[in-house]
Amino acid sequence: MTRWDEEIDLLVVGTGAAAMSAAIAAADEGLEVVVVEGSDKWGGSTAMSGGGCWLPTHPAMHEMGIEDSPQKVLTYLDACVGTPEEVGPASSKARREAFVVTAPLVYSWLKGHGMVWKPAKAYPDYYPDLPGGIAGGRTVEPAPFNTRKLGDWWDHARNELPPIALYAGDTYLIARAWSTFSGMLGGARMAFRNLGGLVTGKRLSGLGMSLAARLMWIARHDQGVEIRLSTPLTDLVVEDGAVVGAVIAGPDGERLVRTRKGVHLGAGGFDHNSDWRAKYQGLDVEASSGNPANVGTAIDIAMRHGAEVALMDDAWWGPSVAPTSSSGPIFIVSERSMPFSMVVDQEGSRYVNESTSYVDFGHAMQERGLSRTNFSWMVLDVRHRRRYLNNAFLMGAKTYFKEGVAVKADTLEELAELMEVDKRTFKATVQRFNGFACKGVDEDFGRGHDAYDNYYGDPTHKPNPNLGEIAHGPFVAVKIVLGDLGTKGGILTDEHARALDTNGKVIDGLYAAGNCSASVMGRTYPGAGSTLGPALVFGYLAGKHAASRP
Repeated sequence: MTRWDEEIDLLVVGTGAAAMSAAIAAADEGLEVVVVEGSDKWGGSTAMSGGGCWLPTHPAMHEMGIEDSPQKVLTYLDACVGTPEEVGPASSKARREAFVVTAPLVYSWLKGHGMVWKPAKAYPDYYPDLPGGIAGGRTVEPAPFNTRKLGDWWDHARNELPPIALYAGDTYLIARAWSTFSGMLGGARMAFRNLGGLVTGKRLSGLGMSLAARLMWIARHDQGVEIRLSTPLTDLVVEDGAVVGAVIAGPDGERLVRTRKGVHLGAGGFDHNSDWRAKYQGLDVEASSGNPANVGTAIDIAMRHGAEVALMDDAWWGPSVAPTSSSGPIFIVSERSMPFSMVVDQEGSRYVNESTSYVDFGHAMQERGLSRTNFSWMVLDVRHRRRYLNNAFLMGAKTYFKEGVAVKADTLEELAELMEVDKRTFKATVQRFNGFACKGVDEDFGRGHDAYDNYYGDPTHKPNPNLGEIAHGPFVAVKIVLGDLGTKGGILTDEHARALDTNGKVIDGLYAAGNCSASVMGRTYPGAGSTLGPALVFGYLAGKHAASRP
């Protein structure tokens, strides 16, 4: 007979959006919930993210006059993700329908718990021209949260970003704050928002930290859920095929925890597990922008008990400025969409629409044979550097130039030499690109052809907000490598977030959501927040389903 050290209803592993959503949903149903975090920092990848959540058909869409419907969303998912038959069980019809039906409920549920949502009306789906796609409104983000309310608990947050009252929707404006009037207004609003927080004695944090902090406040303060840091999951206890408990470690050694309702895994992916990244993806981890505490422990434990996994070869890819001795990789979005820039491979040729979604850009790099050692170059005309914000250079341009991550030259011929690309190929590429910029049509890759491309462009630049000639020096080229925001593969789950075994059967008492599970979005990224939206939704479904178990 097992001798338990303690007995609770639900054990939740992790402190990101998926985990905290499950904990809050279960606590709503009166369950005794304990949350354990393996590291000494709470917030997970959520705290490091932009904070946007793709929650289509949420109530605010109707208030903004934007028409949406579950069928429209499902049509869009079929168009951009592929049909369930094409993608596989991680993106099954039942899981898609569960996500689409539950997304607006989660929006209202968290709003009822005090979450202040701001719809990103201008942020389009990543494929707005596909059937069911729309040009804005499905993404929402949390309002900046006053982290002083957390007291000393704030000292334990995974606070990788400075506490700034910033919306993800501000970033495209701030990037052009000194080149467009709308950008200047956006920058001014952000500055006054932060000033207002300082004047009133608040410490406002936006982006993903706002979401993580608000969820933590709801669970810990409003509901009294116990959160234990530096308490990793080390094993599951299985009896007659069902998960009935878990083994957790901590300062006082291992403890056996009896779970009457189950165990929910929301502990992230395997972003920084070098062995797994090599095994499943053939990559190292040096250019991952994911949570450094994510090493796949929870996934590994579930696999040892028969759980099936899927999409392990995939990730939330995207181009990143190569890391240096003093800074990690810098994930880039708006920088590559602004005019007067282009990306070439080591031959000096373009190979992708630079303004496309980051996941598609990452896949294009892989198809081209580019990775974290076989890199690309982002080439910048001097007007790009003068007019637009480049987040990478905020980290210190001197180090980039000193270590060869960036090179600078007065002429394109000299730049080609420093980049070590074929001069003739590079010259021809620039000439062809400049021709497209003058006409306003990218005949090779369609850069600037839809609302998503234009979102991060410069609306004052004509005839195409994303295309500008590479013609005026001094020119700069920045080394771009295949990066990611975290891994996409993990435990295969059903529409209730229940883990499935290698025979496709439910593992009773075991749940998973977030990057710990295989993504319902398959191998693509339908819109901003396609990681966090499903994390909240399937965490919620897990908590509710666990509460309904006998």
